[in-house]
Amino acid sequence: MAHKKSYLSGARINPEPIRGGMTVDRLIDETFLAYNGGRLQQACRLYAEKMLRDEVTVGVTLSGALTPAGVGRSCIIPLIKSGFIDWIASTGANLYHDTHFGLGMSLHRGSHEVDDTELKREGVIRIYDILFDYNVLLDTDDYLRTIMAEKPFCKDMGTAELHYLLGKYLAAREEKLGVEDSCVLTAAYRAGVPCYVSSPGDSSIGMNVAELAMRGVGPRIDVSRDVNETAGIVYAAKQSEGKSGVLMFGGGSPKNFALQTEPQIQEILGLTDRGHDFFIQITDARPDTGGLSGATPAEAVSWGKVDPDLLKDSVVVYTDSTIAAPLLTAYALARAKPRRHKRLYDRRDELVDKLRVDYLAQQERKAARKAPAR
Repeated sequence: MAHKKSYLSGARINPEPIRGGMTVDRLIDETFLAYNGGRLQQACRLYAEKMLRDEVTVGVTLSGALTPAGVGRSCIIPLIKSGFIDWIASTGANLYHDTHFGLGMSLHRGSHEVDDTELKREGVIRIYDILFDYNVLLDTDDYLRTIMAEKPFCKDMGTAELHYLLGKYLAAREEKLGVEDSCVLTAAYRAGVPCYVSSPGDSSIGMNVAELAMRGVGPRIDVSRDVNETAGIVYAAKQSEGKSGVLMFGGGSPKNFALQTEPQIQEILGLTDRGHDFFIQITDARPDTGGLSGATPAEAVSWGKVDPDLLKDSVVVYTDSTIAAPLLTAYALARAKPRRHKRLYDRRDELVDKLRVDYLAQQERKAARKAPAR
């Protein structure tokens, strides 16, 4: 019976009835008390109360077809503009479909219970219950190939520079139309938020880059630059009492790409670090089938991805990102003050140089220890 009191020390579950006009943040705090509702409340509070402190560098990952569902415009753009996202790792598909919005194209709510054979005949594309004209793809592809054949793109670059340039061109288009932040790429461009894609060939943007390569023009993607830039961001974040946090919508390659920054620093480069300080994942996958992209927070500790002393500052919410993202965004905007943009895009070379200097110094020390005594 010695531990009985500690087991029963949590707040009593006795919520007041929900009433009309409750704000989202109060609804979450007062009624999301158990199961995945409880985990979502934990995630909202961890994000707003700890991860959004000025000393924390926040990386966000995007998997699944979130931008076609409007999550980019409804959630990611407000978070970027408030300084609540410092860098992004995304599937290429999310940034490709994000471009439709930047070009003023239409995606429509529909039904998942439709005849796909008929949609094919009618020239309609379906992403579950999202429907749009096939010409949206063709016109977006034509726009991307046209601008990516221009001189600023025709060189070696990482995916952050590629998406920064795409954002720059789309932002110029917005200015002509008198609109602002029509898509994630333009919001990220204006805020200096670098957007990485871990598998740049696995999307329509990558396919269009490949078409340009057949003609000997366009960008040549340097994936090693992406690995070193993201590792440099996280390494710098942990210096001088700083911290690193990751907020992951879904799993897949973007999740691993954001988390592998710590093994890159520790295992590959041999530099001292202890893993990310804060870890939030929204997922509908399961760890026992191998579908949770390789890591619950506890498992991630064994890889050096998460600081073992800060495992309490990690939450996995088992739900749909299209449910959790709007709630978490509304909570953060209500509870946290806007932050100054860190503009990590502008500092990429500086951060990689710092990583390189420390790595080479560490290599010299290692070589000196192995050298035979004279």
